[in-house]
Amino acid sequence: MTALGFLYPGRSGEDDYPRIEQLLGSNIRVDLVHTDIGEDAHRVDALREMGSAERLAAGVEELRRTGAETVVWACTSGSFVHGWEGARDQVRSLAQVAGMPASSTSFAFVHAAQEIGVRRVAVGATYPQDVAALFGRFLQAGGLTVTGVRPSGIVTAAEVGTWGEAEVLALARAADAAEAEAVLLPDTALHTAAYLPLLEKELGKPVLTANQVTVWEGLRLADRRVNAPSLGVLFTREPIVQV
Repeated sequence: MTALGFLYPGRSGEDDYPRIEQLLGSNIRVDLVHTDIGEDAHRVDALREMGSAERLAAGVEELRRTGAETVVWACTSGSFVHGWEGARDQVRSLAQVAGMPASSTSFAFVHAAQEIGVRRVAVGATYPQDVAALFGRFLQAGGLTVTGVRPSGIVTAAEVGTWGEAEVLALARAADAAEAEAVLLPDTALHTAAYLPLLEKELGKPVLTANQVTVWEGLRLADRRVNAPSLGVLFTREPIVQV
């Protein structure tokens, strides 16, 4: 049994995780610990506080008791708002406190894009424009070319969590570009686990979503590969060997 640990802010799209655990169909356990979200606002200052070392450390002890082998900060905006180096420091601090390999959803997107061998990506973000732009810069710092960023202007995770298939599909379509090799949908408050096959069929290309890449990142840290076609191209390809 491989036990994956996740620190998830608040309660919005967390039911994606038991769904993904079921779809993995293997000896994988997904352990989720909710962290204090503080102010629910897609605003830079609030997001920085949400991902502070103190808030993350508060959930680590509970996660350690589950027997988790890896930990991922399951929040995109609460990591990339710190910039590439700041997000790296955030993960290093988390690894030290937890005593296990650690990462975050923002890095998971970069690693997942590398895994499937894409460099040009389009972004469909739920966030306001200024926050969405910061994610684009983060991806560029990770070596990806961003063909465009489509913001949605949503201020709270609570509202994002109410979106269903129609809204998610519309966001992906609006963000897509002919030159993009994949479409990325950040925000772990967004339910996407049930829609991945439809998204990739409609767009005709890989789609990477926040909760999907977060669980994949936990598996990567644990050195596990699981074939699960219902979770998209990311879970069906062999690892790409970087030259």
